[in-house]
Amino acid sequence: MQPFKVYILGCGSALPTLKHSASSQIVELRDKQFMIDCGEGTQIQLRKLRIPFTRMQAVFISHLHGDHCFGLMGMLSSFGMLGRKSPLHIYAPKAYGDLFTMQTEMFCPGLGYDVVFHPLDTTVHQVIYEDKSLTVTTLPLEHRVPCCGFLFKEKPTLPHIRREMIDFLDIPISQVNNIKNGNGWTTPEGRHYAHEDLVMPADPARSYAYCSDTRYMPHLYERIMDVNLLYHESTYCNDKADNARLYYHSTAEQAATVAKASNAEKLILGHYSARYNDEQQLLKEARTVFAETYLSNEGDVFEVR
Repeated sequence: MQPFKVYILGCGSALPTLKHSASSQIVELRDKQFMIDCGEGTQIQLRKLRIPFTRMQAVFISHLHGDHCFGLMGMLSSFGMLGRKSPLHIYAPKAYGDLFTMQTEMFCPGLGYDVVFHPLDTTVHQVIYEDKSLTVTTLPLEHRVPCCGFLFKEKPTLPHIRREMIDFLDIPISQVNNIKNGNGWTTPEGRHYAHEDLVMPADPARSYAYCSDTRYMPHLYERIMDVNLLYHESTYCNDKADNARLYYHSTAEQAATVAKASNAEKLILGHYSARYNDEQQLLKEARTVFAETYLSNEGDVFEVR
């Protein structure tokens, strides 16, 4: 099974602190990397974690609050100075389009590589990226500005060949892909072996949902049912539930409620308010609802299994 990983670059909220960096993550699947949000200082975190800049295919910006996008221009400029040649795709709310063009023209002339901007309609649930192994789908969220999360979903893979059957029947290597795709095999003597006799079930497809800044949405779980790994913002504890409603954020307990309703395997908390010096209070609250809850911290790497 190919590694499917989530690297935490930043998990703080809007007010900078010495403990946490602004929101950013890297999703890695099949040697490709995708960035989600790019708060101030993100490229420094990439260096600290020794994550290479060269494999990044795209950047997904959930919304246009500075703690989720102020690091983007600096990172694009650094990529140019490092000699990047391959295109980089930016997926962000459509309102950013004109400003993005002005910023790149002012701060990033002559980059040496193409930057392709893809405007997002944050109000619809749709596939925005697809390759041979992955789809990325938007998750409309409810924040003070247009905002969406992202669902990374692995495409189903082909079944595994039974190596002992291939050797026993002396099946040519040239026929292996045909068998994986559903064919059986007939021996020179005329004996037929069904496809099911020659393969083992494929690995189950895996998924990761990133739910950025949002107030509690009772029906959000319907979009992410049976997700393997869920990140859901948890800016506040229950004692600040009024703040959560006012500023369109969620509490740790609400994040856990979404995880439980969606039948998620594991929940990651993040986007902590700067008021909390110790996030254990958030973790304790969430675990009363959903036991498989974990705090995110800069440098953490979560496996999607």
